[in-house]
Amino acid sequence: MRRELTALAGGLVLSAGLLVAAPAAAGPAFAPPVGVCTPWSVSEVVSGAGILENLAFDGAGTMLVSRTGLVGGGALDGVEPDGTVRSIVPDVDAPGGIAMHGSDAYFATGNSFSAGVAGTESGTIDVVNLDTGDTHTVAKGLVMPNGLVRLGNGDLLTARNLGSGAGVTRVPAADPHTPEVVRTDLGTVDGLAAHDGNIYTVTTFDTATTLRILREDDLTGPVVSIPLPGAGPLNAADDLTVGPDGIVYVAYNGGGKVVRVDPATGESCALASGLPLVSSVRFGAGPGWNADALYVTSFTGTIYRLERP
Repeated sequence: MRRELTALAGGLVLSAGLLVAAPAAAGPAFAPPVGVCTPWSVSEVVSGAGILENLAFDGAGTMLVSRTGLVGGGALDGVEPDGTVRSIVPDVDAPGGIAMHGSDAYFATGNSFSAGVAGTESGTIDVVNLDTGDTHTVAKGLVMPNGLVRLGNGDLLTARNLGSGAGVTRVPAADPHTPEVVRTDLGTVDGLAAHDGNIYTVTTFDTATTLRILREDDLTGPVVSIPLPGAGPLNAADDLTVGPDGIVYVAYNGGGKVVRVDPATGESCALASGLPLVSSVRFGAGPGWNADALYVTSFTGTIYRLERP
């Protein structure tokens, strides 16, 4: 994030990608205005693809999606630009977030409501090599790993948004068998995104929807908190992504829309509405996918393409 943000009320400064802030508990820095963007055009890429939780692009022409079931089960699927869907890893238990690194696709499993409420440590992070198909488990003993992101040093972060231990867990690359919970003070956080040394996450079930920003190299340090309009549980913010310019895009599962947030000002607006149960959002990457368009998954089995006006 290259622009400077100064919020006098909360004592926050975000400058040249370096974050200095009062802790999240200090309260919001400012109240962003409610706005409506110039609407982006909406088209369908795929429909009837199952309950889709998350997506990522392999950069070689395939969109990866995590497909889950109402009572367990699921799979990691691949979607081609023409809408063809194929299985990549079948029989995955409640898959969650996906994070790419080269030809390796990391994906969370055990992302179920029951596991989150009961605190069941059945979740894992697995990885599949898309060239060979080889799959193995990287980390075990996780509770409802939902959002997932890979850091520059190879560590993995995952988020949990249900239960008393809701927060962020780090899986160190040097010792992935010893995951550690690094934050439980961020609320019911869900999706995760990394950009310019910052980590972004957003709350799902809190009274207010809040975008949280922390430093990749100081995960237990200060947090910038940006409140977003609307009732938190009705918005039910799910996953999010960050554009090259630092603008954040959030999928509102309950609200059925995609919201654009400028972290430098706190201003937010809905760029597309009427999208039931949207769950994840990414810019296109690789042959056949529009790099300037947002692709959005939904629990209804539809994948949308949003294009700028």
